[in-house]
Amino acid sequence: MRRLAIRVRMPRVLLAAGAAAALAAVLGGCATDVTRPRVEGSLGSVFANLYVQQQALLGHPGLTPAAVATKASCQRSTPGTQDKGAGSDWACQVRWTDGAGKNQDGKFELQVRSNGCYQAGGPAKIVGPGTIHSTTGKDVINPVFEFDGCFDTT
Repeated sequence: MRRLAIRVRMPRVLLAAGAAAALAAVLGGCATDVTRPRVEGSLGSVFANLYVQQQALLGHPGLTPAAVATKASCQRSTPGTQDKGAGSDWACQVRWTDGAGKNQDGKFELQVRSNGCYQAGGPAKIVGPGTIHSTTGKDVINPVFEFDGCFDTT
């Protein structure tokens, strides 16, 4: 007995449209891993650690991240983003206690990538210039002027 093979050929346009629809359905149920609480939590702890480092460079050792008590409040400036997702439009108000026990705050601009890493830049009037004069007599990079950080996206 002879078998007859019938070959049905689907146009490539239909295959591509089907694949795109399937991908959209899969991704449509996914939530972004870059969220306001994750950005705020990371920025607060990264800043506190770097501020302690800056103060040690300036001759004020003994300060701890817990004593700095940093709190960040962040949002995106692009309408409709609902304060989530990657972008260069994140703005965060950061409050902390300095080495003298005074409350400080400043606005930091963030560029947040989808992998959970970001670049932050702070106000020079409050955190100091890009380079500072350390107790060793050398000019060094100010750790809190501009810095990178990352958070877990899982």
